[in-house]
Amino acid sequence: MPEPRAGDAALLRVFVDPAHGDRGGNPVPLVLDAAGMSADAMRDLAAHHGHESSFVLAPDDPATHDWRLRFFVPGHEMEMCGHATVGTLWALRQWGRWTTPQARVQTLSGSVEVVWDDERGWAWVSQPAATVQTLTDGQRDAIAGVLNINPALPGLHVVNASTSRVKTLVRVPDAATLDAITPDFGAVEALCDAIGSTGLYPYALEATGATARQFPKKSGYPEDAATGIAAAALWGYLHTHAGAAVASAADAPFTVRQGVAMGAPSAIRIRARGDAPGCWLSGDVHWMR
Repeated sequence: MPEPRAGDAALLRVFVDPAHGDRGGNPVPLVLDAAGMSADAMRDLAAHHGHESSFVLAPDDPATHDWRLRFFVPGHEMEMCGHATVGTLWALRQWGRWTTPQARVQTLSGSVEVVWDDERGWAWVSQPAATVQTLTDGQRDAIAGVLNINPALPGLHVVNASTSRVKTLVRVPDAATLDAITPDFGAVEALCDAIGSTGLYPYALEATGATARQFPKKSGYPEDAATGIAAAALWGYLHTHAGAAVASAADAPFTVRQGVAMGAPSAIRIRARGDAPGCWLSGDVHWMR
């Protein structure tokens, strides 16, 4: 894929599940040179494509960061976007713009460390330790009502967790229950406002990871095919707060599969950092054809 002209977008699919070829993953329109774009122009480009979009800019301080990234969904700017960061750094590698083993990028959410995995062809992106907020039984029932699930489901559990933006983790018994969820989309935004969240993230645990879905508060689309920061928050919650045994090794990462119910199967890979609290986030990236 040749480098796009200034202000133009290259199209990627991030967190592609290799078992399903190119039809999965979460699309990312990526503008390599956004220096001449206003915030309104960035938002308009995201609205045109209908996906989270990434914009590459010079950092405020080149001595401390390699690039500055801005992220927009059709409705607004975001502080951080996990899959767009993974995809952007992968693309910079393909274009020869990033050749060192590590990089650091500036985002509204703070500094993000990135390491290149030459064996897999992946960019691993850092996420901080998850913060967790408990929710009440009444909030659990309200969440169940919006998701149209029985609040008495065995094992149903809700918690807010965040590595950058707060997501509401909703544990359901199994993948069949997860796939059958039909939310009241018109009620998602008000519920998220009430519980201090930016999206509902129901999930079901599996032997080596989890399956999940994401219903964002207000992004311009009803469901997300792959949500890196939600998957990182889930791993962080399970790893440090829930007493669950979760995969964390580089050779056997925790895998969150998402997008199956949408027909866009995705696979998000997560492993412990080791050198710091939090985790590394990565996965397969393809050019969109």
